[in-house]
Amino acid sequence: MTRLVVGPFNRVEGDLEVQLDIADGRVASARVNAPMFRGFEPMLAGRAPQDALVIVPRICGICSVSQSVAAARAIADASGVTPPPNGVHVTNLMLACENLADHLSHFYLFFMPDFTRPVYAERPWFSEGQRRFAALAGEHARAAVAARQRWFELMGTLGGKWPHTLSIQPGGSARAVEAAERIRLLAKVREFRAFLESTTFGASLEEVATLDGEAALAQWQARDPHRGDLRFFLTVADDLQLQSLGRGPGLALSYGAYRQPDGRFELPGGVWDDALNAVQPVDFEAIREDATHAWLAGDAPLHPREGHTEPWADKPGAYTWNKAPRLGGRVVETGAIARQLASGQALIRDAVARTGANVRSRVLARLVEVARVLPMMERWLAAISPREPFFHPERLPDDAQGVGLTEAARGALGHWLSVRDGRIERYQIVAPTSWNFSPRDAEGTPGALEAALEGAPVREGEDTPVAVQHIVRSFDPCMVCTVH
Repeated sequence: MTRLVVGPFNRVEGDLEVQLDIADGRVASARVNAPMFRGFEPMLAGRAPQDALVIVPRICGICSVSQSVAAARAIADASGVTPPPNGVHVTNLMLACENLADHLSHFYLFFMPDFTRPVYAERPWFSEGQRRFAALAGEHARAAVAARQRWFELMGTLGGKWPHTLSIQPGGSARAVEAAERIRLLAKVREFRAFLESTTFGASLEEVATLDGEAALAQWQARDPHRGDLRFFLTVADDLQLQSLGRGPGLALSYGAYRQPDGRFELPGGVWDDALNAVQPVDFEAIREDATHAWLAGDAPLHPREGHTEPWADKPGAYTWNKAPRLGGRVVETGAIARQLASGQALIRDAVARTGANVRSRVLARLVEVARVLPMMERWLAAISPREPFFHPERLPDDAQGVGLTEAARGALGHWLSVRDGRIERYQIVAPTSWNFSPRDAEGTPGALEAALEGAPVREGEDTPVAVQHIVRSFDPCMVCTVH
């Protein structure tokens, strides 16, 4: 058995290192290291609760809106304030704007360029892949960057700026949207729709979103196999058998995405269980963080509302700064695939029923989510009433607790807040990549990525195995959010 340390990874947000034990040309075991400690959680202790709205978004520049939403919801829960419908719609629009931009960046800039590597030069699709996705030069990748830039103009109108907007508040949105602005926003959404339908999908969003199974997807692909980048990805995935790489843990967690004024979610949450082929409710009391193998004080698994973040850089047996979140003691995966499974999207459920969560199904779920969410944004824009309030002020008690849950692009994000004597007593964050890239727990059970890497092929002479890169990127990690 040989040992290989892979990292730092390029085209990954933050620092990541993976230690691989290799036997007979395959990964026998893996340990995932988040090597960067930043200390946002202890930084918040002793501050005024509203300071979290300024500090927490700066955990990350590419998913700052998600952190803002979770922080605002934690304070809203502690204060009892309920945002008005306009505030709910504008918050959802900002969150969806960021999430879809992240999905676009992942597909065009992080994931697909790996298929333009020389190792695939003999594949029949290689030259077309280079034309579309070569790093810094691919025609479609460059078009996606331009489309993403124009897409983020929504954030200027809705939130004043991006990243780190301060308009997301516990009581809604601090910036009202005027009637004329709503028309301009809709024009931007339609412009992004045009890019997606012409370049990414080669079909209408509604056509993609309503594909009801693998058979329907195969028929759709066969009708015009070279049209749109989703079809090209499917061609690559079929040729390389990407469904055989990166098998997930069989449990997928979603808190529910895009909560509406009536309390329902556009994408309902839950825990998808492969073994039961069904969605179960989330038992929020069953969430624990295990620090056995983290460079952090404490070994006993704690609920986030009781958690603490105290560095212990020389801790015996530790190999990462990331804790190991578990749900009822079990490993879960989170992300777009969890949202699509929990909300009942037929194609993704069929894909997972056939081959499980894997490299192919994770990427497919992100693209299907894009096709589903953008039409929702058109409806939310139409539902805004410019003359109605966008914000309700909150009154936070001196002693209170609150929980803020949302769905970032990469999955389930939770903030747990406790306030004593008007100051933050404890603030704990469990980010999506904390779930997906967790280390082993006290029982020695590997995290979702660690287990997914087992069995991955390693070619002779590879120091950064391409299959390992496909698996890692299929989870779309955000390492700076992992240890805050």
